[in-house]
Amino acid sequence: MRFETRLKSLRIALYAFGLTFLFGVGPLMLSLWPSGWAWGAEYGHPHYSHYSLMIIAIYAVLGIFLLLAARKPRQYGAIVWFTVWSSVLHGAVMAVQAFFDTAERAHFLGDIPAIFIVAAVLAYLMPRDAEFERNALS
Repeated sequence: MRFETRLKSLRIALYAFGLTFLFGVGPLMLSLWPSGWAWGAEYGHPHYSHYSLMIIAIYAVLGIFLLLAARKPRQYGAIVWFTVWSSVLHGAVMAVQAFFDTAERAHFLGDIPAIFIVAAVLAYLMPRDAEFERNALS
């Protein structure tokens, strides 16, 4: 993929994921699909869960930084790579927990694949430093 095309695709992905993290995680966890997005939802009301509100807050802040990264991906490379690697590890932990806790199996159709998709897309599209350098000279 050409550098310019890759960078444009990265910016689109960062805007899409940033907006989803900022405005989508809360509704998914609290009302649209709690069994696939809010852990322990079947044990009580996720609307009142301290955990849910903390996750929503963290993802909202990450969403803001991904929106900033969309404007200047190279300058915000650390936050892009943080999103990639934290998503891989977060998804792996969730997958193990959902495997052993049968009440959480709906997550295999909800947040688990979603978080791995975010990691894979950003890792694929994010140019490496050498690519930025090579294309800055041309």
